[in-house]
Amino acid sequence: MNAVEIEEAISALAEQPFNPAEFPFAFLQAFGNKETTLRRLRKGETNKSDLGGVLQTNNIHIAAAAPGEVTKMLGALKASPATERAKAKFILATDGDAFEAEDLASGETVACRYAEFPDHFGFFLPLAGITTVKQVRESSFDIRATSRLNRLYVELLKDNPEWGTEERRPDMNHFMARLIFCFFAEDTDIFNGSGLFTATVEQMSARDSSNTHEVIGALFQAMNTKTADRARAGTPRWADPFPYVNGGLFSGRMDVPRFSRIARSYLLHIGGLDWRKINPDIFGSMIQAVAEDDERGALGMHYTSVPNILKVLNPLFLDDLREKLAEAGDNPRKLLNLRNRMARIRVFDPACGSGNFLVIAYKEMRAIEAEINQRRRETGRKTDIPLTNFRGIELRNFPAEIARLALIIAEFQCDVLYRGQKEALAEFLPLDAQNWITCGNALRLDWLSICPPTSTVVKHHADDLFHSPLDQAQIDFENEGGETYICGNPPYKGNARKSGQQKQDLKELFDGVIEKWGLLDYVCGWFFKAHGYAKNASADYAFVATNSVAQGQHVSNFWKPLFDDGLKFIFAVKSFKWSNLAKHGAGVTVVIVGAGRNARDPIIFDGDVRIRAQNINAYLLPQGNYWITGLGRPISAVPGMVKGNYYGLSDHLIFGRGAKDAYIASGLEDSYLRKFYGSTEVINSRPRHCFWFEEKPDERILSVADIRDRLKDGEDKRVKSSDAVSNGMVHRPHQFREMNSAKEHVLAIPVVSSENREYLPVDLLDRDCVLSNKCFALYDAELWSMALVASRIHRIWIATVCVRLRTDFSYSNVLGWNTFPVPTLTDKNKADLTRSAEEILLARQYYFPATIADMYDPDRMDCEFPLVREAHERNDEVLERIYIGRRFRNDTERLEKLFELYTKMTAGSSRQRKKAGAG
Repeated sequence: MNAVEIEEAISALAEQPFNPAEFPFAFLQAFGNKETTLRRLRKGETNKSDLGGVLQTNNIHIAAAAPGEVTKMLGALKASPATERAKAKFILATDGDAFEAEDLASGETVACRYAEFPDHFGFFLPLAGITTVKQVRESSFDIRATSRLNRLYVELLKDNPEWGTEERRPDMNHFMARLIFCFFAEDTDIFNGSGLFTATVEQMSARDSSNTHEVIGALFQAMNTKTADRARAGTPRWADPFPYVNGGLFSGRMDVPRFSRIARSYLLHIGGLDWRKINPDIFGSMIQAVAEDDERGALGMHYTSVPNILKVLNPLFLDDLREKLAEAGDNPRKLLNLRNRMARIRVFDPACGSGNFLVIAYKEMRAIEAEINQRRRETGRKTDIPLTNFRGIELRNFPAEIARLALIIAEFQCDVLYRGQKEALAEFLPLDAQNWITCGNALRLDWLSICPPTSTVVKHHADDLFHSPLDQAQIDFENEGGETYICGNPPYKGNARKSGQQKQDLKELFDGVIEKWGLLDYVCGWFFKAHGYAKNASADYAFVATNSVAQGQHVSNFWKPLFDDGLKFIFAVKSFKWSNLAKHGAGVTVVIVGAGRNARDPIIFDGDVRIRAQNINAYLLPQGNYWITGLGRPISAVPGMVKGNYYGLSDHLIFGRGAKDAYIASGLEDSYLRKFYGSTEVINSRPRHCFWFEEKPDERILSVADIRDRLKDGEDKRVKSSDAVSNGMVHRPHQFREMNSAKEHVLAIPVVSSENREYLPVDLLDRDCVLSNKCFALYDAELWSMALVASRIHRIWIATVCVRLRTDFSYSNVLGWNTFPVPTLTDKNKADLTRSAEEILLARQYYFPATIADMYDPDRMDCEFPLVREAHERNDEVLERIYIGRRFRNDTERLEKLFELYTKMTAGSSRQRKKAGAG
């Protein structure tokens, strides 16, 4: 269940009569517990409560209290030995009138009336495996509003299917934007009092909903008609209390979808919410999923946390504004200069979605401006920061509308906060008609025309905000010559996931400019466009991107041409999870890259550590610029490394231990059976098994058990694959695509492994083992090679130059092994490294049957497997003395030495390539 579904279930529970015996089970069911789980709790099989309640291990202890005894019961739950034994995260007590709960880890509590506990459902989201930021836990309104709007949206489309067509979907989305504005306006006195819109719809529309659409249409018409013109326009008198809104929000088509009784009920329920609690920065992200069919399944999971957004905005420009504020102190002249500067700052998000980054930037700047006004004794002064300085591009129509609406709401809320309700209301209506959010493809539009650094030649005087052409955003700025900051969270999309249109977007940008542009992540298009913008207008920019943009081929292929063209990284935030409301904290691993052409003291943010650097290179390291490219063979005197055997379309050749024993029992010789290893099998020491037929099996072998049927099934599947036909696999169903194996032994290196381990997993396997393409192989390599792969210095190299999957390492022979700089090894060096590799293997053997996964678990290595740690320390000692005669002080020093050696070792080949090219 996602957060919105949980909120709906909790709200439904609160509306039912309180049943003390059933409440704990209904509560757990609302948070996604399955019926089988609840059944076991009911029977007492898993219920550990010692207070007559329900105690779910590692989760929550719930008990119904006697009337008036809720606080006492909560204390008993907290003191319960069973609560501690079961490691409960929460305790909850209620009598159907009062409701109290506590998060035992943080000490946070909830105390409210029973009917109001759904307002606090975010407090309990960890029960459903949803880890989220504190701000959302404390403000569940946005999820509740999204939930109800989604139900209304779906119900309206059910009764008005034509409104869901491509032609009319924009009208439907525009109708929803109007409703959102009305709900907000009626709760914030914009509509002259509280609840005017909802009350009018309820009073003037029939209970059977037959004329609900007519009533809402009349209200919309009134809000689009000046008061003096309403009698002539035929506006009903009961709509006169509604103000003239303008701004295009209520212009254009006035028809309204028809309402069923259920839809009318939903609308009235939505109006009953307290819309003063809306957070435009949160709500916008959620509501955009309502109108997107392909996103509704993830409803409520698109929230981007404010702390994450500030990781972009703070180092880009907000930190500098705050520093200037601190420097100004109470100096009126300096404060005035800073306020004037802020009034001319442009913030541009060319992938703005529903406006999160723009809203947060606006609110943060208004807070700084308010502090300036307070220090200058000008509290309540009208803002000098124009809303039109916060510009965006969004591909989809509805989020573009929501972005403008979110900014309008943010402006009003800031005016109320810093100037007062009366002043905010006096200047809020009519809305400004200018259009400053553009709907279009950001990679195809001219950013300089949308966010011009100087006044534009063409002025766009729109007479409406929401129905003017969305691709026409050229209006004059009030701040000619000010600073421009470009920011956002563009779509990432790696090579395999890009759509045909997205690939064409990159082709238009990069063809003839960037080599191998087809391998680039889609987000690279935004960096490229921002770089071009900054060449023509002074601007700094920062985008969220998957961490792959600072790894692998992106570095030399994409960043090098831009660095050569004057780009500099001004700050970087190293890999972290970009969180949302998805279950179990699902989120992509990202970096943030800030760049520009102006001189700045670069800063790297690595967790809580700030590193000031003279330069940030494309690997996001505080070092000089290095460009590592994949190589076909090693630059060092080390054995060649190849990938294991491709096992696609070969499932019929692979099986488990039971099948292997059955084949032997049926008379198949051992020589035709081998252990089969991929990454998981190596790390967990759990090989599968496979057939190994170097020659086509004869009739005797085919008659064993189901071998004939297996091979026939494999052949049938390969016939359907054009790749298998072209490479001949279809004619040899008894073999893998490659048939590589060792004569004596093989060193197996998993392709993907966890970054949490301090050493890369590598294992020595015998000749009767087959490696899949999920492993790299050093066939019959001398054992000192293992000492290199298993070293700290090699792990650091791989972590730096290879691509990652999320935060896990993704090993590469061409990028990681072939480029790995190793000093010339003497016979003694090799003997010493061989000995240290043997010690690692012996230490592992000592702890048999512990696996690599066990022994290299960072939480267990030192306390449970100290001999393995000691063996690796000795290995690192031996190898690092070969490099510099002593141990390296830290990983930074390791990388400095590696890049230095790489540069020297590749200098000759680079000169040869240039010479060959010149010839």
